[in-house]
Amino acid sequence: MEITTIKIEKKTKARLDKLKIHKKESYEEAIQKILSILNICKANPEEARRKLNEIDRIKSLTDRNNKTSSSLPQAI
Repeated sequence: MEITTIKIEKKTKARLDKLKIHKKESYEEAIQKILSILNICKANPEEARRKLNEIDRIKSLTDRNNKTSSSLPQAI
């Protein structure tokens, strides 16, 4: 795989960060997900909406789990 560097505005990076499902998800994965949904949207807008709702649901569950685990006492 060939890799390149691109410059983006900080607000664009912040938006990409919000789309990532978990902290370790790469920007490559986030961008690929966006491009995939855009391609689906062209052919089948309802399928794209379903995919976006699924991502929102997973993100919500992940955020909720992170908040729960961070409020638990840490093992020493």
